[in-house]
Amino acid sequence: MTTLQANEQIVYQRPRSLMNVSTHYCPGCTHGVAHRLVAEVIDEMGLRDRTVGVASVGCSVFAYNYFDFDFVQSPHGRAPAMATGVKRALGPDAIVFSYQGDGDMASIGMGEIVHAAARGENITVIFINNTNYGMTGGQMAPTTLPGQKTTTSASGRDVELQGYPIHAAELLANLDGASYVVRRALNDPKNIRAAKKAIRTAFEVQEKGMGFSMVELLSICPTNWGLAPTDAMGWLVDHMIPFYPLGDFKVIPELQKESGASKAEG
Repeated sequence: MTTLQANEQIVYQRPRSLMNVSTHYCPGCTHGVAHRLVAEVIDEMGLRDRTVGVASVGCSVFAYNYFDFDFVQSPHGRAPAMATGVKRALGPDAIVFSYQGDGDMASIGMGEIVHAAARGENITVIFINNTNYGMTGGQMAPTTLPGQKTTTSASGRDVELQGYPIHAAELLANLDGASYVVRRALNDPKNIRAAKKAIRTAFEVQEKGMGFSMVELLSICPTNWGLAPTDAMGWLVDHMIPFYPLGDFKVIPELQKESGASKAEG
């Protein structure tokens, strides 16, 4: 980068916590947006040297190739258990988070996430909800909407045959060990700014030793949805947000007092 002139300033650059590499994500996928938000928050909070990420199995399985800090790979669905072990081994000064998709966390990993939250483990979970198993071909996931077509629900999800979708944020918010559980979306600048604020709050919860925190992020999957990225953004607004409303589902009083956590924007 050339030396800036006196009247110039940097308004946009790659976060230090993101590697300078291309990702494997499909065009239009918002995993990249989520990665950048996490990296920006870690940089701004000065946490990079004491952060450990835990990658799940799914589209984000190679997340450790994109973040420039310590990362470990967990078995499918077991990221909360591995994050628990890393946090307890390294101690309270370590910042530990898992990065998981809906097929990973809300299906094979449901037992792990529920018990990590119930125990009040002092970890942070970034949960990407794109309503399908993205990596393996777009099969129906626990979050697939009623009537939504996938490769394993070709006629649309029939709730009488396949049950209702799981609202992960609402479910985990009912557990006593959870301190901060919110849902945001990655569809427009306003909601992306709100998502970044929520991610920062979640890391602040962990840094203060206040217990389990999770940020659910509604994300698009243009490839498996069979839509252009711009149309996928519209589908998220028209279908996902009405079914998975944005908001704060658990914010403990101590957090509201100390950090001034606010309701969701957008």
